[in-house]
Amino acid sequence: MRCLAVLLFLGLIAGHVFAADEPFTNPSNWGGTGLMEVPTARVIRENAYRIGYSQINPYRYYYGVISPLKGLEIGGRITEVMGVPGFSGSAGAQYGNYKDKSLDFKYQLISEGKYMPAFAVGIMDPHGSRLYSSQYIALSKQIYPFDFTLGFGNGRFGKKPLPTQGEGIRVEMFQDTKQWLLDSQFFWGVEFAPSKKYAFMVEYSPIQYHKQTRDPAQNKYFNEPVPSNYNFGFRWKPLKWTEIGLSYQRGNQIGVNFSMNFDIGKPIIPIFDIPYKEASEDMLNPLNERITKALSKSGFSDIGIDIKNSDLWIEAQNDKYYYSARAVGMIFRSIEKIIPQDTEEVHIILKQNGIPMFEFITTGADIADLYADNLSIGEFFYLSKINTDITDTLNVTAKNRRLLSYGFKPSFQTFLNDPSGFLKFRLGLMGWIGCHPWKGASFVAGFDGHPLNNVTSTNEPLSIPVRSDIVLYKKEKIALGRFMFDQIHKMNHGIYGRISAGLLEVQYAGLDGEVAVPLFKGRLYAGVSGSAVKKREPNNPFQIKNNDVKDIYNTAFFNMRLNIPEKEMAIELKTGKFLAGDKGSKINISKFINGVIISAWYSFTDTSIFRDSFNRGYHDKGIMITIPMRLFKGADSRTAYSYSLSPWTRDVAQDIDHYNNIFDYMGRNTKIFLDKDRKMMY
Repeated sequence: MRCLAVLLFLGLIAGHVFAADEPFTNPSNWGGTGLMEVPTARVIRENAYRIGYSQINPYRYYYGVISPLKGLEIGGRITEVMGVPGFSGSAGAQYGNYKDKSLDFKYQLISEGKYMPAFAVGIMDPHGSRLYSSQYIALSKQIYPFDFTLGFGNGRFGKKPLPTQGEGIRVEMFQDTKQWLLDSQFFWGVEFAPSKKYAFMVEYSPIQYHKQTRDPAQNKYFNEPVPSNYNFGFRWKPLKWTEIGLSYQRGNQIGVNFSMNFDIGKPIIPIFDIPYKEASEDMLNPLNERITKALSKSGFSDIGIDIKNSDLWIEAQNDKYYYSARAVGMIFRSIEKIIPQDTEEVHIILKQNGIPMFEFITTGADIADLYADNLSIGEFFYLSKINTDITDTLNVTAKNRRLLSYGFKPSFQTFLNDPSGFLKFRLGLMGWIGCHPWKGASFVAGFDGHPLNNVTSTNEPLSIPVRSDIVLYKKEKIALGRFMFDQIHKMNHGIYGRISAGLLEVQYAGLDGEVAVPLFKGRLYAGVSGSAVKKREPNNPFQIKNNDVKDIYNTAFFNMRLNIPEKEMAIELKTGKFLAGDKGSKINISKFINGVIISAWYSFTDTSIFRDSFNRGYHDKGIMITIPMRLFKGADSRTAYSYSLSPWTRDVAQDIDHYNNIFDYMGRNTKIFLDKDRKMMY
């Protein structure tokens, strides 16, 4: 400890000092940024993520770490204890080794300066069983190529394990600071990185394995103190995004760690859409035909053209581009050399299923100046106008109208921690076909095909099984997910209305409706929604259950979404009556990163209506990631894949799966987001 203190002091007075976390942002055993067993004050860079696997007997760790905001690191991990069964009896034989799920948080309160060390606070596993829970503080200081860390923590790093917390969240560091100080211990470590390719590590770990009385590994593996609290390791980066770690820990164990690091939303294949170039023989055609062909070839449909005096009006449906601003930019690029030089105003009306979302107004001269680099995109936007209160389309016959739409995307769904097996999954495709006979109308059929499917469960449906019986539906390899009618209408002042009827989702059929409006240029979305549905038979797509706990399930909600485009975040609140009849609220926080949407939700409802112990006192929670397919195609696309991770077999705070959610339908088609996305135009 004295040597470490001297080295830290020398670091403070050294002249050759760096103030960045790189290259010391590597994973510990459990995935969070650290050395081997102990954390550091370092965090991975903003908008990056890490996935990996490590093993140090008797533990295996499967982890993922993400940084949605600068300084914030969120990690999820599964800890497997080898040789210790998860369940007794026959169920245990199917389940395998004991496994524990955990969620960790670290926030770097102070980034490293010339003389100041980085300072971070970490919270590990604050919820549930808390087998590997801790709260710690850590300081890290570079004297390049060395990085010194000193920390102090309780729980796993402290004098005794922390108690279970069930559905609550407890952080002793803030709720009982005095006791946290008494129960905590110091840890330290040094990393030596003479190259970005490799590094050496040494640390002092305070973990008392023989006293971690609730650790399933203790009885079998840790009847006495480990031979050593000093660990030694080596890291090697064969590729920029790949790291391999080897270590000697506890005085008797060899550890391995493999991880991969990526930037969120960075395309695997660079996105490039070939601009439209008009053929010489088309230049003699009428202006309407030339513009229609240009837009059709550029990914637009339902195209209407009108010329009023010297003004040009264009309406079109965006079938290809993920960002609406990019769609507008592609229209300008396609028509730039086609429109007459004396064109004054140019009006672009962008539609979605025939509904006008917004009108973009500029001039022919400004378009020419933009592509001649005489105007910056910021100046171009300043000179232009955006009208989101538009409700009517042009009074012209639209060309290239899409009556039918269809598509498919990959589907991977998981169900964790069933006694019959830790990982249950479905892998396949989700497809759909739609007919759009008039403005805002859709007849939709959705199909699920999951040829790789091992979904089973030993869990019985609970007292009000609105979702706890979903395994009966998920185990089918082929299913009719939807067969329904959906109608959206846009009224004055940007008010949207929606009504849906039919087989609404895989479990429910009935009626669903919603009204919503954007306020303050799209800063706030507000609305109400409700549904009246009945349960479908799991093995007969067109039959309705008549012997369910409830004949009709009703929902009624007030919905609100606060958009924070400056941080690319949104906070959504749904409050009211959920499917089972429990009343309360669900909050959802989402982060938009280069097209990828990462979200997490948590619910607070009155669970006294449930008779079973699994739902009583439970808070529905989960995470979801939405990934646009444009990242993998090398061209733009509006299709996105969503993956969610949440308990399947609980019934608290449940709503139906909506085909069209008006908040998402409005999406980024409001003035505040269009201005934010303007860089995508050019």
